[in-house]
Amino acid sequence: MKRFLPNSLNLPSNWQDVRTRALAPAGVRVREWRDWVVDRDPVYGSFRRPGRPERIAISVTLLLILAVAIFLLLFDWNWLRGPIGRWASAKYDREIALQGDLDVNLFSWTPSVIVNDLKFGGPDWAREADTANVDRIEARFRLRKLFAGQIEMPLLAITRPNAVLISTEDGRQSWDLEPDKPDTGEGMKLPLINKLIIQDGRVSLDARDRGVTLEAAVTAREAATAADGESGFLVTGEGSLNGSPLTLRIEGGPFINIRRDRPYRFEATLAGARSRLVANGAITRPFDLGQFTSTLSLQGQNLNDLYLLTGVTLPNTPPYRLSGALTRDDAVWTFNDFSGRVGASDLSGDVRVDAGERLKVEAELASRRLDIDDLAAILGADTRTTEAGTNTTVVASGAGPAMLLPDATLQVDRLRSMDGTLTYRAASVKANEMDIRTVNLGAVLKGGVLDLDPVSFAFDRGELNGTAKINATRDTPYSAVDFRLSGYPLESLVPARNGESPITGRALGRARLEGPGASIHRFAAASKGSISLVVPQGEMRAAFAELLGVNASAGLLKLLSGDQSRSTIRCGVADFDVANGVARAKTFVVDTDVVLAQGSGSINLGTETLDLKIDGESKKPRLLRLWTPIHVRGHLSAPSVGVETGQLITQAGVTGVLAAVVAPFAALFAFVDPGLAEDANCGSLIANAR
Repeated sequence: MKRFLPNSLNLPSNWQDVRTRALAPAGVRVREWRDWVVDRDPVYGSFRRPGRPERIAISVTLLLILAVAIFLLLFDWNWLRGPIGRWASAKYDREIALQGDLDVNLFSWTPSVIVNDLKFGGPDWAREADTANVDRIEARFRLRKLFAGQIEMPLLAITRPNAVLISTEDGRQSWDLEPDKPDTGEGMKLPLINKLIIQDGRVSLDARDRGVTLEAAVTAREAATAADGESGFLVTGEGSLNGSPLTLRIEGGPFINIRRDRPYRFEATLAGARSRLVANGAITRPFDLGQFTSTLSLQGQNLNDLYLLTGVTLPNTPPYRLSGALTRDDAVWTFNDFSGRVGASDLSGDVRVDAGERLKVEAELASRRLDIDDLAAILGADTRTTEAGTNTTVVASGAGPAMLLPDATLQVDRLRSMDGTLTYRAASVKANEMDIRTVNLGAVLKGGVLDLDPVSFAFDRGELNGTAKINATRDTPYSAVDFRLSGYPLESLVPARNGESPITGRALGRARLEGPGASIHRFAAASKGSISLVVPQGEMRAAFAELLGVNASAGLLKLLSGDQSRSTIRCGVADFDVANGVARAKTFVVDTDVVLAQGSGSINLGTETLDLKIDGESKKPRLLRLWTPIHVRGHLSAPSVGVETGQLITQAGVTGVLAAVVAPFAALFAFVDPGLAEDANCGSLIANAR
């Protein structure tokens, strides 16, 4: 076998020697390579036994190195101030000048640069104030890190820096050196600084796009003794936010022996716009400001106010108090596992904000128990929450009847500035007049168009489901809504008396409206479409059924005697066409086993008033019938019901004539109804209304 293998595999004759060298230790192979270089490499040989050419080359090289070293040692670096300033000014389109001495020390394991009196002017639209002026900057660099392509600074000392930061309504920023480059939202990444000293720093902020002004002091120091004060980094500032006070405080430990793998802890407090934010966390990779984690607590009067501080569009809310984990990963911010209260409701969930080229917000929210009036605040209603946070109520604004539709203006410019998605679910709802038990909402905002789907309210019996779309790309938003009501109990609308509801049954409805308007109220006042309400069957107290036909004898007798007997509702249909915010009755029928009532009139969604007339016809003979319609008029929140007195006077006049001309007994015929009304075609009415 041994003789067969080499020949059968066509291996070289010295294959066993090759195998032996391959299996030899690495040290042996290195020595063999060294011996080969010593014996055969001409370059090595020339350096080991240099001849005349080699000696000349080495001498010239050493002389050049020495000349360069002497030149750099004696060079006046101030000669470069002008060229450096002109190059930087041209590159960044602003005046940049090194007005003081420039000192460079290259001959050290930690080369250093000292710049005195640095001027960093503003862009052409903000020439009135320099972006930055610094009395002195001293920076040292670790040489071995530079050779490795890295920057590490043993020391950065800045004396009396003064920065003026300006942002305009159209988004320009004076500190942006590359305004044509899209903002990726990533945090600033600075080189590692082992020791940072900032003396008497000042920062002035004028954010005109958010109405923010701030004057802040910045210090970073390392105290040698206790008498020198505390060591650490500190920013304190005061200013205003839309005219209200604004305060800022950021505090961290001293910048001593900072390492990338040791998180740098900090505390920050920002108060303003009726809000207070407190963060306690750490920059996970020091000087990489795009990476940090913290615990964030925030509280205030309205989450919508936070837009001025964060740039994130949030809805109107009652007072809030929330706390959770805030994390930044470059352009992505997350506020996870937060919990707290908004108004009288609990709220928890996760929020993700991508601050890239276009702001995008994703939120998943939930409440274990919702106060429905807190949700009304989001729609723009004026609410009040008790100091203990146990109850929220909607309050009327101004004199007169309370408006049912909120008139808070939609902030379309904020909707255009971001995209986002939202899911919200309330597992239960506090006791309320509408008997709402759960809420489920979803929203998608993209390109200035807000899609609400689903909008779902589950009642004790029945539910309301629908969708809404708000196009905020126009100066005046244009909206479209489509809501369906199914199985809602009529007894929830009419309160029970003596333990018995005067009317029972299930209501079905649909509202399809569209139109312009910057608030819910203004949208309704200019809308067009249709509104329908159907009661396929039910029951009502017999006395009220009789009074629909103004059957005074039967109705009043039953009412005054306390008769609780029931009449069947064969169907009820109210179908309205809506134009310019006015809903006009196309079909209005309430058909019971004793009376057929038909109506006409309108409901003004702008003024929230109604003017309806109901004519009832008896299906059975009645002795005392008033031949006059019923009028329902007034504000939707407090309508009034009455009869038309003119027709009553006419009916009374006819009665008097009959009594005088014919006979007193004949006068009764003016009040007799033979009951000739027939049943309505309920099937057709319901089908057409849907």
